[in-house]
Amino acid sequence: MDIEIGSRRRQRKKSPAAILASIKKTICSCKSRFAEIFSKLARIRTPSSHHKGYQILMKELKDQRQGLLQENDLEKDNICRAVFFSKRLPPLISPTKRTIFLDLDETLVHSKTDPPPQKFDFMVRPNIDGEFMNLYVLKRPGVDAFLEALAEKYELVVFTAGLKEYASLVLNKLDVKGLISHRFYRDSCKQIDGKFVKDLSEMGRDLNRVVIVDDNPNCYIFQPENAVPVRPFIDDLDDGELGSWGSWLSFLMVAIVTRI
Repeated sequence: MDIEIGSRRRQRKKSPAAILASIKKTICSCKSRFAEIFSKLARIRTPSSHHKGYQILMKELKDQRQGLLQENDLEKDNICRAVFFSKRLPPLISPTKRTIFLDLDETLVHSKTDPPPQKFDFMVRPNIDGEFMNLYVLKRPGVDAFLEALAEKYELVVFTAGLKEYASLVLNKLDVKGLISHRFYRDSCKQIDGKFVKDLSEMGRDLNRVVIVDDNPNCYIFQPENAVPVRPFIDDLDDGELGSWGSWLSFLMVAIVTRI
């Protein structure tokens, strides 16, 4: 009986070679299983470009990158175009220099949302309330020459009722030469009966030495005598409103000064 038991125990013992082969088989099986798992993970984390989820993900990532770039632009705008916490202009280096306040939309440019128009000069994608919007901007004919001509003699200030998130992006592309000294946005306007009004008396400039160029009479109801009305611009490529201003705008500024 003891001999038989010992014989069975010897039969159950495996040789070192057999044990090693078993270990190798187990390792290979684990490798195969791990490869299968990681392959599934890879498909989940990096979907095919033909998959709708991938397109949505890439759009979200692109929007996030544009959001960061826009925040950076706004930060630069806050630093380079700051109008101080009082929302007043800093003192002029030359007290005799005169100031022209310029409206933006329908005065210098016109913007349109999707679908894209046939003619536009550039596009901006502002983040409004957490959602990106495509806006196609058409410059008013002659606006570049208009800004350059005025900047030689006057302090140029854009005063728009548009949101800063949108208007700052437009101005960054419109004023690539830095001709505009300062920018004011909707948060600098006063809201009267649902209308945004631009009160020039709070801008830190002598009202006898300023004018405002705007297409909307509601915006200058506090100082109509300082206003230079302009026809609204939409998409008329033959518009010549800005091209004819060089001569008579100077006469207007002189006329305002004579009231002192």
